[in-house]
Amino acid sequence: MKGAPGPGSAATTAGATDAATAAARVVADRGADGAGTAAVVRSAGAAAASEAADTIDVLVVDDDFMVARVHRTFVERVEPFRVVGVASTGEQAARAVDELHPDLVLLDLYLPDLFGLDVIPRLRTAGHDCDVMVISAAREADTVRGAVRHGVVDYLLKPFEFEDLRARLERYAAQRGRLLATVVHGQADVDRVLAGAAVPATRVSTLPKGMSVETAALIKRTLRTAQGTLSAAECATLAGVSRVSARRYLEHFHTTGSADVSLRYGAAGRPERRYRLL
Repeated sequence: MKGAPGPGSAATTAGATDAATAAARVVADRGADGAGTAAVVRSAGAAAASEAADTIDVLVVDDDFMVARVHRTFVERVEPFRVVGVASTGEQAARAVDELHPDLVLLDLYLPDLFGLDVIPRLRTAGHDCDVMVISAAREADTVRGAVRHGVVDYLLKPFEFEDLRARLERYAAQRGRLLATVVHGQADVDRVLAGAAVPATRVSTLPKGMSVETAALIKRTLRTAQGTLSAAECATLAGVSRVSARRYLEHFHTTGSADVSLRYGAAGRPERRYRLL
């Protein structure tokens, strides 16, 4: 069950713009000493209480407040998730979990005071059973293995787009629903739960409607022979197809795990997505 913040553990401000918004929000309040403290903003109402059982409460942990804001916006676009707090350090994250009891923590690893994975044992020692999804730029194999050993439910590499996170949140919600509803009568029930918990392997599936095998092979060959990464426009020019078509195939390769995406930031405008065949 989700608990209420303890008295005196954080400053409290009454009021909220929407009765159906989160029951609590953690806001990083950096003081003159540079250390972040957490202020908890609580709201209550009949509508929020009635929806609490179906809502998946999320704590976002990231030391970059702009990145945290983007992640929060992404999460709140996916039902039935709601962000109940934001923390920018490992200490803040531990205190926020104590106060807010979220169902899921989106955890960055490169925090200013602690390595993100070191937060997880502290949460378990304190008796919290919230799930943890890592969202980080950390690509080291040892780090990924460590995350698996700590029982994270997913691991999403930065940079990513909304659709990448949405797919993982929806998969998590479905699996969580199965776990909550499962009654184990025998081995078959256990196998069913564990099969649902496994992260799907890279799919070798048919192409989506409207895509051709020939064009897919052409785009993949263009990526393979390229020196470094390619943007959709560059790939389109080299392959002799439209930019829209090239981007569609490139995004398909990224979604199915056969291509990697990086972002190149310019002086203005949106960052350019660049693709590399894996």
